[in-house]
Amino acid sequence: MNEATTSVTETMAQALAAVDAEAVRRRYWEQNEFIHLDRWLPQPLVERLVAEVDRVRPAINRNYIPRHKKGGSVSFYTLQAQAPTIVALYRSPAFLDFLARLTGRQLQPCPPSDPHSCALYFYTEPGDHIGFHFDTSYYRGARYTVLLGLVERSSSRLVCQLYKNDPQRAPVELQLATDPGTLILFNGDKLWHAVTPLGEGEERVSLTLEYVTDPSMHPVKRLFSNLKDAFAYFGFRAVFRRPARA
Repeated sequence: MNEATTSVTETMAQALAAVDAEAVRRRYWEQNEFIHLDRWLPQPLVERLVAEVDRVRPAINRNYIPRHKKGGSVSFYTLQAQAPTIVALYRSPAFLDFLARLTGRQLQPCPPSDPHSCALYFYTEPGDHIGFHFDTSYYRGARYTVLLGLVERSSSRLVCQLYKNDPQRAPVELQLATDPGTLILFNGDKLWHAVTPLGEGEERVSLTLEYVTDPSMHPVKRLFSNLKDAFAYFGFRAVFRRPARA
């Protein structure tokens, strides 16, 4: 077990011991498979993650899609090579077990060939944002998103609309600051969400971890997913080069 894995294992044990998993699970389901835990990750782990954010800044790929998104991204391929703590957290058995208890599903990481599976998103220039969307899955199984706040020096907010497709419930809108250590978990097909535009002199960085119930994907959908990631997130060189070994 390497140093990063050991550190994550010990720190996650501390975080999980301090949470009432059953109460969190009930709230997750009451909110249509959505939960927000403010500043949940222990500070020592947050500091290690932020150090890796700074390490991979030279690899940021900027992108702009009119009327939809503007910002920067760093793919899983780069994180595998340069961010061992982030990768260890993504694959942490204790963390996966916690997520399984909340969702009632046996979750697993996406395949190593998926550049989107574990990625950093940088909002660093005025107007950086992303419009409303679902985290629609191209996998044969369901996809669940974990969003972790790492850097929050902005007026930008994560806007979440609960019960978007539930005719039995009135919509509820939340506007959340993703402060360092904040965890947000949701079913990608159920949460309609966006990030409001960044202001002048501000910065916001978040880590997203994607988990699936079935990691298989039709080859045509894999090509479509890779093209989307190349255009909208990581660039063609990052997406279509051979993935780095873990």
